[in-house]
Amino acid sequence: MELRITFQSENHIILPIHYNHILQGFIYSNISDDLAEFLHERGYILNNRNFKLFTYSNILTKGQVKNSKLYFGKNVEWVVKSPIPEFINSFGTYILQKDDLNLGNNKVTVNRTQLKKQKVESDEIEISTISPIVAYSTFSRENGSKYTCYFSPNENDFSRIVKENIVKKYEAYYNVSLSDMEFSITPISKINLNIIYYKDFLIKGYSGKFKLRGDRRLLELALEAGVGSKNSQGFGCVEQI
Repeated sequence: MELRITFQSENHIILPIHYNHILQGFIYSNISDDLAEFLHERGYILNNRNFKLFTYSNILTKGQVKNSKLYFGKNVEWVVKSPIPEFINSFGTYILQKDDLNLGNNKVTVNRTQLKKQKVESDEIEISTISPIVAYSTFSRENGSKYTCYFSPNENDFSRIVKENIVKKYEAYYNVSLSDMEFSITPISKINLNIIYYKDFLIKGYSGKFKLRGDRRLLELALEAGVGSKNSQGFGCVEQI
């Protein structure tokens, strides 16, 4: 499910340039305590991997950079997605009922919400990113330290990792074991590298338009839970075009 939200404020809304952690904190602060604890501490587990199964877009309203901050107008638009009905219902209810919402240091209220169910009617769809897609692997050096390698859509590992990730999400959420299912991701536009700091961690993601091909169940989950990794940190949120 997709929840599209417009926030309004009496003053201009100001956020740091790298604001993903602020949006994530806003979500956790505006769902039920039980659900927040479950998602934050556990999530949906498969083979010692846990999946939060929600994602969110960048702020869709264009801002201006001034003094290392992003200055928006008095209204901003944002999208939150999840296949978990309880999550969307809890979040939507909390933000509509609260009068004291704080988006970072900004006091905001909800101006408008729009709820939409993701529908896939073929085994091939085109998507556009509304937050960058991340595909990575972690490796160990000879001294035992670890490092992260991020892959671009032009590398074969990108599609492989995205496919493995969506299959694991499906198995974790629905508690099933899938046989080999078709799923692929192919760029269909110019692809841009985005370098984002999540708190103190540098993350590389890619934005643009892509073609997804595969089982419709996996395509629908990709639209709702996100494409690629680090979805609950604000990556891999996409919309069908």
